[in-house]
Amino acid sequence: MDLNRWKDMANGTRVEEFILLGFPGTWHSRVSLVVVFALMYSLTVIGNASIIGLVWMSSNLHTPMYFFLSNLSFLEIWYTTGVVPKAIGVMLGTSQTMSFRVCILQLFFLLSLGSTECFLLSVMAYDRYLAICYPLRYSSLMNSGLSTRLVLSSWLGGFLAISLLAFLTSRLTFCGPHVINHFLCDIDSCLALSCSDTWPVELATFLVSIIVVVASCVVTLVSYMYIISSILRIQSVHGRKKAFSTCSAHLSVVTIWFGSTMFLYVKPSAQNSLDLNKLVNTFNTVVTPLLNPFIYTLRNKEVKRALGRAFQKK
Repeated sequence: MDLNRWKDMANGTRVEEFILLGFPGTWHSRVSLVVVFALMYSLTVIGNASIIGLVWMSSNLHTPMYFFLSNLSFLEIWYTTGVVPKAIGVMLGTSQTMSFRVCILQLFFLLSLGSTECFLLSVMAYDRYLAICYPLRYSSLMNSGLSTRLVLSSWLGGFLAISLLAFLTSRLTFCGPHVINHFLCDIDSCLALSCSDTWPVELATFLVSIIVVVASCVVTLVSYMYIISSILRIQSVHGRKKAFSTCSAHLSVVTIWFGSTMFLYVKPSAQNSLDLNKLVNTFNTVVTPLLNPFIYTLRNKEVKRALGRAFQKK
């Protein structure tokens, strides 16, 4: 810890409120961003809610794969809701302040949902592994009881994994400045502004990242190694295409999500540029939740058929 931070702590001053900068720029550029964020948020909520409704209404989609997908869509709605409305207020200048308690709550909420998504994506990869490598035994292996337990474990594990990290972050002392160069409260911004020892938080962040992100990524990677191996052993071209089509959408989402998440969190210390983190966080919290329903709809024949039937009924 440097001398200036020791002086700030000695003065006894403690920051209880932060000011979020968002995306500094002209009024017109910020309004343009607000329009983009609002449009993407609306499409995200509509798209993911449509998938949930479609799975619920279509009996042929009452399978473990779509049960997992509807949980992912439900998660994405709350994940982007925890960011975009506040970000819009920050960019418009109507809601730039955030109390320390709300900051910690947002951090805990977003990181927990992010961890849950990592677990859900690895569960979905395992589900595709069973479906492709053991097609005749799939219905008995991945039954409703197991799929429910896997989903509950993903949600519970995601929130429990972040509990200690959120607690340690809440123990940090902030003496000033109180300006966060971001549109949300993230772990790197808290570490950059803290005037107390941040090493325990950095260590906890790294360990949680290894346990949650890397472990989930490894499970997903191993599952797809077996999946690809099984697909290559299929004799007919049509059979290979059909097998690959059942997991291509999920593979696209996995690549996008784990790539950006590992960049943000799997590092020994908070050394990345905050501006670069802001850009990647935008992709993670705004763009990815929007892409998911479109990827699963456009690249999944069963979803497209169910969507077509839903429109025909109307």
